[in-house]
Amino acid sequence: MSIKLRLIIMGFLQFFIWGAWLITIGSFWFQYKNWDNTDFGIIFSTMGLASLFMPALMGILADRKINAEKLYGILHIGGALCLFVLPSISTPKTFFWVMFLNMIFYMPTLALAITVAYTALKKGGQDVVKSYPPIRVWGTVGFIVAEWAVSLLGFETSPNQFYLAGAASLFLGFYAFTLPKCPPPSSNQPTGTFVSQMGLQAFTLFKQRKMAVFFFFAMLLGAALQLTNAYGTTFLHDFESNPAYKDLFVVKHSAIIISISQISETLFILAIPFFLKRFGIKQVMLMSMVAWVLRFGLFAYGDPGSGLWMIILSCIVYGMAFDFFNISGSLFVENETTPTIRASAQGLFMMMTNGVGAVIGSSVSGWLIQNYFLDANGNKEWFEIWMTFAAYALFVALLFLVMFRYKHYPNEPAKNVEPVLPVE
Repeated sequence: MSIKLRLIIMGFLQFFIWGAWLITIGSFWFQYKNWDNTDFGIIFSTMGLASLFMPALMGILADRKINAEKLYGILHIGGALCLFVLPSISTPKTFFWVMFLNMIFYMPTLALAITVAYTALKKGGQDVVKSYPPIRVWGTVGFIVAEWAVSLLGFETSPNQFYLAGAASLFLGFYAFTLPKCPPPSSNQPTGTFVSQMGLQAFTLFKQRKMAVFFFFAMLLGAALQLTNAYGTTFLHDFESNPAYKDLFVVKHSAIIISISQISETLFILAIPFFLKRFGIKQVMLMSMVAWVLRFGLFAYGDPGSGLWMIILSCIVYGMAFDFFNISGSLFVENETTPTIRASAQGLFMMMTNGVGAVIGSSVSGWLIQNYFLDANGNKEWFEIWMTFAAYALFVALLFLVMFRYKHYPNEPAKNVEPVLPVE
């Protein structure tokens, strides 16, 4: 079996696990368990909380102590056990802690999957910029297949969605041990300073201006991603209260409509090598931020009736908004760090995006909506909400244009550049 096919299987299952429950957990929570809104809000925070420390911590282990593919497998097996337990839980508080443990296992695998893929491709003498996006696209396909499988099997309000995700996680956990070997590059190096002994070199990247600015914007974009994850399907479901829309397909099957976003990802992922070669990393990242403005703005003006085209277009634009920053960002980190801190640097990128950014996005947006965007009856004022989010994304884009000074020559081959790390 070729390296690419083995990595495709890994990527497909990686996101199949997430897609099996992420979009439909709300239906399970409210319709199957009949729990309330307040408790549900904290469930989405588990992803951000786990990402505050686990990706970076596991990246350090992969850089210094244990093969990345083995650590990847162990984490997925642990996550599978948590997923199998979730359906039997009877209280929201216990559900939160088990889901938090599941996220502790799952979130670092996102960065480790990138490390395994990049390492395997480079060992095979392949150009990562050209070879990785067509592999990564199968992760999005896995997410879509999981969404549709859960919906068509009638698992949207059923605990079976967690059993399906758990089975996929368990299989991937054992499959990971067959992947190409990714030994820790720093394990045989001299002990060195306290920073190197603790495996914290990646954090010294913050002392480089371009890396500090990049991680700052990763945090801001992570907040935008959390907004669309938390409120996308809720927005469409709220049209059920309007007699003119309640029986329309887009309202009854909002998860399938939102899955257009993931279908769009597959197209934009495949387009990334072209855009990177033609425009460079900074311009591709800027395109992502402009796409976030369109994502939120189109939602503001869209509706399930005559404005359905705007909702669909918003979902299509999402592919550019999400992937143009996430994948070009991971390539930027790969090119600007040495192999000895590859895994921990990717973990740091995930920490800023899915950790710090996600926590800020979920907490601040929840506070804003609760205090400023509810009408007299307690209903969300969606137009004002989405336009506020669009204004935020526009502000981030303009700030990025001014602050991120990075010269990328698109026609030059990708390479690792030794970062300037202080001696302590």
